[in-house]
Amino acid sequence: MNSQKVAKKQGGAVLLEGMIAITIFAFGVLAIIGMQATTTRAASDAKYRVDASFLVNQAIGQIWLDRANAAAYNGKSEDFPILPKGKRVIAVTGGNVTVTVTWQLPGEAKVHSHSSITRING
Repeated sequence: MNSQKVAKKQGGAVLLEGMIAITIFAFGVLAIIGMQATTTRAASDAKYRVDASFLVNQAIGQIWLDRANAAAYNGKSEDFPILPKGKRVIAVTGGNVTVTVTWQLPGEAKVHSHSSITRING
């Protein structure tokens, strides 16, 4: 009779332990999903920065090859669809060339940019 009282007092303890285990597991799954979203966003941001760097270096290389006409590139502005709302602007002041690439991610107010200043002697 004593063992029946003990069993009655523990009735539902297994159910409660199971519910607690499921809750802990659910929070773990949500944390993994959150980390995956953060990782995906960081990878996308890195790709956009690499693309912007490529566009800057491409313009500098083009001006370097045509350095006798470097002043003709001043104020040149181009749109680039490889970046969301991507735009490249070139400014030439004397022998200094500044190339700036900007882009804006959908749903974000912040405009990202990458620029480089290079001295090109004509």
